[in-house]
Amino acid sequence: MTDIASMVAGLGGMAQKQQLVARGARDPDLTQAVRRGEVTRARQGWYTTLPPDDPRVQAVRVGGRLTGISAVIAAGGWALGPFALHVSVPSNAARLRTPLNRFVKLAARHVPGLELHWDDDGVAGRGTAMAVDLRDALVRVVLDESFETAVAALDWALHTGRLDRIAFELLILRLPEDRRGIREWVDGRCESLPESLARTRLRILGHTVDIQVRLGDVERIDLVVDDCVGMETDGREFHLETFERDRRKDLDITIARLHPLRPSARMVFHDWTRVVRAVDAALAARRPARRIGNSGASATHPVTTPGKPGVRGRRHRLTPEFPSHGGNTGGRRRLSSG
Repeated sequence: MTDIASMVAGLGGMAQKQQLVARGARDPDLTQAVRRGEVTRARQGWYTTLPPDDPRVQAVRVGGRLTGISAVIAAGGWALGPFALHVSVPSNAARLRTPLNRFVKLAARHVPGLELHWDDDGVAGRGTAMAVDLRDALVRVVLDESFETAVAALDWALHTGRLDRIAFELLILRLPEDRRGIREWVDGRCESLPESLARTRLRILGHTVDIQVRLGDVERIDLVVDDCVGMETDGREFHLETFERDRRKDLDITIARLHPLRPSARMVFHDWTRVVRAVDAALAARRPARRIGNSGASATHPVTTPGKPGVRGRRHRLTPEFPSHGGNTGGRRRLSSG
């Protein structure tokens, strides 16, 4: 008996009927595999071993493929949602269906929770059966999502090697002029989503942020803010096995004459105002002679002026959704822990 489920799994969990027939599947084999629950029909002529609520299945059910932030998340990218389901469909697509039911026609192009993108043949010719090429998805993210979301997605792509520097530079050239400034905000040395979000948000507030700063011979500090605050963005919910090491690192940060802060990922995600207040309070304590603003307001302590690395000046909040330039993010220096 033909093992349809193994065939589909071998094709990535989603396969067209033609692919299976070419591998020896017959109509009765397909029918029996569906009846036994070994595979399901995502859409007429499409078979899958993935769960029905998987976004990749929903995209195929609509009649397209994942794109934008949905494709990035499916690939393991960093993102703080929730987000709508972004689906790329060919410019001549027809017989579209709703994401949850392959029998219900998609009567309107604007459906809550669904974003359709009618892409040209170039996009349609790249990628897999369930998602567009990652480079096309990332371009979509920069065009559609918030600035910090786009920076985080590109940070992830560079950090994990999904994009090399050449591919990244070519991607930037595909963007409209008013989006290309994001290049100066992306850093492949970034190691996590909370680190990326904290870095971008602090820079937008006008702070100078160095990343992955060496502390002694082994350790590195996630973020150093205005040469005063050593911030560790801890994404581990349970980390008893590293408790002593983390506490020792906080002591070393203090010995290096920085103020240690260790907000959790949850704090960065959902209690950011409190984190900003803590940063401002730490800066005020370390620089008592200077007046510090409150929770993102303009402050007067000297930092690198955005767009002018190495120039010291007042802190300026960067308000555009897509700032064209950013402050220094060198992170190359090394601190002594005693």
